[in-house]
Amino acid sequence: MTQRITITLDDDTVAALDAFMAQRGSANRSEAMRDLLHGGLARHAEEAGEPQGDCVAVASFVYDHAERELGRRLLDAQHAHHDLSVATLHAHLDAHHCVEVALLRGPAQAVRPFAESLIAERGVRLGRINLMPAPRAGRRRGGHHHE
Repeated sequence: MTQRITITLDDDTVAALDAFMAQRGSANRSEAMRDLLHGGLARHAEEAGEPQGDCVAVASFVYDHAERELGRRLLDAQHAHHDLSVATLHAHLDAHHCVEVALLRGPAQAVRPFAESLIAERGVRLGRINLMPAPRAGRRRGGHHHE
C-alpha cells in the first residue's frame, strides 16, 4: 500500500534533492525522497537502538595476518555462524596487514553481537559495523532488478 503526501521545500533543498536524484540516477523526486527517507529512518533506528527483525550488515576490519591463529579464528567464527555469513572479501594491504569485509544477514539481535565479536578478536586493529534493516520480500522499485 502506498500513500501520496505533499511537502513544501525551499529552493535550496529542492536543488539539493535534484542533485541527489541526478547523482543516484533516481527516476523521479518521489524515488529520491523514498531513498533519503529510508536511509534516514534506518540511521535513526540504529542510533535509537537495535533495528528490529532481520537486517543486513557489513563488518569491515583490518588485522595483522601474523597474529597467532587469527586467520583461523576468524574463519572458524564465520563457519560457526554460517547462518549469518553471506560472503567475505579478503585483501592484502601490505606485507603485514589484511582487510576483510564480511557481509552478514539475519536477526539483528544475532548479527550485531557476531559482527562485534569479529572486530573484538585479538589482533584486529580497526573495525566498523554498518547495520541496516533488511528489505522486506516483494518490495521492488523501478530501475533496480537483480536476478
